Amino acid sequence: MAFVTRNVANAMATSAVKKMVVKTVTVLGSGLMGSGIAQGVGIRLQAKVAGLKFVQDTMKNISTSIDAASVVHSSDLVVEAIVENLQIKQDVFATLDKFVVQTPMTSQITFEALIDFAKALGKHPVACKDTPGFLVNRLLVPYLMESIRLHERGHGSKEDIDMAMKLGANYPMGPFELLDYVGLDTSKYIMDGWHELEPNNPLFAPSPLLDSLVQQGKFGRKTHEGFYKYN
Repeated sequence: MAFVTRNVANAMATSAVKKMVVKTVTVLGSGLMGSGIAQGVGIRLQAKVAGLKFVQDTMKNISTSIDAASVVHSSDLVVEAIVENLQIKQDVFATLDKFVVQTPMTSQITFEALIDFAKALGKHPVACKDTPGFLVNRLLVPYLMESIRLHERGHGSKEDIDMAMKLGANYPMGPFELLDYVGLDTSKYIMDGWHELEPNNPLFAPSPLLDSLVQQGKFGRKTHEGFYKYN
């Protein structure tokens, strides 16, 4: 597990950042999501500065560590993007609890600071109560799983299902293409966790096909084979 700390005070010249207390961000996890989040922190600067100088300046603001305790104590914001494994997440948060101020309620000031920070990154933040998957993944993951079940039942090939959703719903990727991109192991870990929380919810039922592919080490693009093969 890697921890990426990025100083954003000088990396982003926007009024929203200047008035905020968030100057240093720690991203826990260096996988597809973690590295993307760390990269995204500097996206505004990237639009203004091109070439080697941008790379050099950006790298100066990034440091890595395998010891969370050594970096989070000096961070204004910690973003968790580690593996979708409940026990590992609990262990990480147990460590972070020693450094993060705990409170029974999130203040409006904190909420607004995060809203401003997200907007400063060029994002459109939305509010959501604490629930598995929040908004996007709570809708997306059951859709992906039902696509697998549809294929398991023999109602459609993965190619036809992908094409149908791209043409019929105007999605940029079909569900099987997206599963391979996200990582079949990640999708399985998410579903395993949700199934444990709500074992009687049919939307969270495991998929034998997905479980089999993960057991074979076929995780998608990162292993060059999942539902599809990649060169």
